Amino acid sequence: MLTQDTNDIAQNAKGMSFRRGVVRQSKFRHVFAQAWKAEQCLDDVRVSRVTWDGPLCAVNPKFIAVIIEAGGGGAFLVVPISKSGRIDQSCPTVCGHAAPVLDVQWCPHDDNIIASASEDCTVKVWQIPDGGLITPMTDAFVTLEGHSKRVGILAWHPCAFNILLTAGCDNVVCVWNVGTGELVYQLVDAHPDLIYSVGWNKDGSAVCTVCKDKALRIIDPRRGAVLKVREKVHDGTRPMRAVFLTDGKILTTGFSRMSERQLALWDTKDLSEPMAVQEMDTSNGVLLPFYDPDTNMVYLCGKGDCTIRYFEVTDESPYVHFLSLYSSKEPQRGAGFLCKRGVDVNKCEIARFYKLHERKVEPISMTVPRKSDLFQGDLYPDTAGPEPALLADEWIAGQDAQPLLVSLSRGYAAPPSKHRDTLRSKPKLSSQDSGAEVATTTVTVAAPSTTTPTSATKEEEEETPQPRVTTRETDGNTERPRREDELLSELLAEMKALRAVVLAQNQRIELLERQLARIEDGDV
Repeated sequence: MLTQDTNDIAQNAKGMSFRRGVVRQSKFRHVFAQAWKAEQCLDDVRVSRVTWDGPLCAVNPKFIAVIIEAGGGGAFLVVPISKSGRIDQSCPTVCGHAAPVLDVQWCPHDDNIIASASEDCTVKVWQIPDGGLITPMTDAFVTLEGHSKRVGILAWHPCAFNILLTAGCDNVVCVWNVGTGELVYQLVDAHPDLIYSVGWNKDGSAVCTVCKDKALRIIDPRRGAVLKVREKVHDGTRPMRAVFLTDGKILTTGFSRMSERQLALWDTKDLSEPMAVQEMDTSNGVLLPFYDPDTNMVYLCGKGDCTIRYFEVTDESPYVHFLSLYSSKEPQRGAGFLCKRGVDVNKCEIARFYKLHERKVEPISMTVPRKSDLFQGDLYPDTAGPEPALLADEWIAGQDAQPLLVSLSRGYAAPPSKHRDTLRSKPKLSSQDSGAEVATTTVTVAAPSTTTPTSATKEEEEETPQPRVTTRETDGNTERPRREDELLSELLAEMKALRAVVLAQNQRIELLERQLARIEDGDV
């Protein structure tokens, strides 16, 4: 096994900006992947054997969802992300589909909402209680029926609330307003054959798709127009995948004419030739790309592989730089990728996978070794938060917006949101009344600076008691006690001094790290 791992590393290093004597400067060159201990894994999870090239798993900061084997229908398991150990066979599942489940995706704007796609031609949206399931869940929040064949692809809009894209084996792409259960857009003639993958761009104004006809398409779903097409992205006949990067470029995975697995980078301004193409090996497993927009890293998980490869995409030639790979003895049936809000910033964890074995779910952490215990701002830029930038109706009307970002400097904790609490209190999302009430409530949360409060909201504000501040009256005037002012001044002075010390030490640490990097690279 050691010899095989060595050969894998040698093959990936060949032609991947890994020449002896020329070392590229990057803070991600030493990303270290490590599997968690056996007692921290989930055991006795009967991972689905469905013949579909999907990840079979979805993870968010609250829950892990895994598609499992189920007799007489389709089901998936949902457990809190903190759970470990053996999963009892009597553990409740989400089991409302009449046929096997093919894909599950968590809503990026509500960690309790998950969508599932199935061979029964339907898409269902479920609301998971905060503590997890207590009894089996069979009644969906809303059922979306618009496909004539099995549905295997789900993609939530990255910025607009309640917008969900689905694609099925009927070669049709549907865009839904989950809040009303309404089919708002349908692309019927854009794809002549089976759709392999669909991905939104950063602001959700366009999607990229790859199809069995080997073509890459960039589509505006609101206009129903195919903006650009590139024929024969990869020459092989095996399935492909495509993802939008933050800067608008597109990364694809597929196979060459000689059945070698490939990774290609495309500039959407000119699709005539790829910016970079890298060939890896001749394995048969479909490469599933997982993209981290904060670090601009791409992780490739091959179904049936024992490895996870990771690359960094930059503006420097050859643009896609191989970093390293994680290798183990057991092949993976699928994998779940945790969004950045869920990683452990105190351990410099920049990514976490949940690898699916035949009967086990194993977490794998990707960390950047740092000696300092301070928050590493260069590893954790502001990331997409749970609050949507747009409402469904705003996006349908033609508006676009960038994701609303949150800081991870103190270890992200989701603030209470009236937006999501209102959703949870609704018995049905599919009813028109419910959709209207949701829209009315969410306007005041998602866009407080541009929306006029409704009369109901004004009445609530008037009825809500305002916080009382204790003051002392002196000759008819209110003033803050002198002792409290002095204490406040002392605290502010101490905080200012500590902040200056932290900044100075952080600069010193960065200088020492640069010196260490130069020594390791042989520059000194």
